[in-house]
Amino acid sequence: MREHVNVPPALVAGKLLNSASKFRVLLTASGIVVSLLLLTGYTCWPRSPIDLVRGKNMSRAGLYESWKKGEVVVLVRHGERCDRSDNECLGPKDGITRNGSQVSAQVGRSLGQLGLAQTDILASPSTRTAQTAQSLFGHPVASQDWLVDCENMNLGRVMAHKAINRNLVLVTHSECIGQLESQQGYPSAETSEYDGAVFISLDKRNRPVIRGIINPQDWKQLEREGVTETT
Repeated sequence: MREHVNVPPALVAGKLLNSASKFRVLLTASGIVVSLLLLTGYTCWPRSPIDLVRGKNMSRAGLYESWKKGEVVVLVRHGERCDRSDNECLGPKDGITRNGSQVSAQVGRSLGQLGLAQTDILASPSTRTAQTAQSLFGHPVASQDWLVDCENMNLGRVMAHKAINRNLVLVTHSECIGQLESQQGYPSAETSEYDGAVFISLDKRNRPVIRGIINPQDWKQLEREGVTETT
């Protein structure tokens, strides 16, 4: 038979306290590691698609070459809304402002620098997108109802309207752009600016991916790079 040994209560309590202290240290260390991982992830994983005018991101993404091959889709948000601005309206209250029309025209000229010979253009049927498209390209643009159905917007639907070897420009709404961004891993992306553009092209597995964004004030900077790349 084993001899029963009486362990002093103070010793037992001391061991328990020591174990509890070790557990707290481990728990604290684990919390620090998790926090560092989350912080690292937050800083490494962009909240929004990359800005294509920074660091020659447009070239790195191969978008100039893809554009020449007719492999790119660009979604452009409509211009400044008249009903959410004190600026003068271009026409009806559900349209865009004159200022918005001027910004759209500037963006259109920049898009033209890339070349529009092999580019199809569609717009949502709303007044503000129709006016934006007119300002962008200097002529009326065909409209399609699916471009205002943002709840059901997805890349498959977008690519179904793209012809082989032809780029596609879609004039649409921030909700539709946001829906695509969320599906592509950017659920917290900032709302696209008026006349902001999102570029999409195919990856090596022939899958459409968002390559990045260009805000209207940045097109001039891109033009200087693009003229060299596309000529």
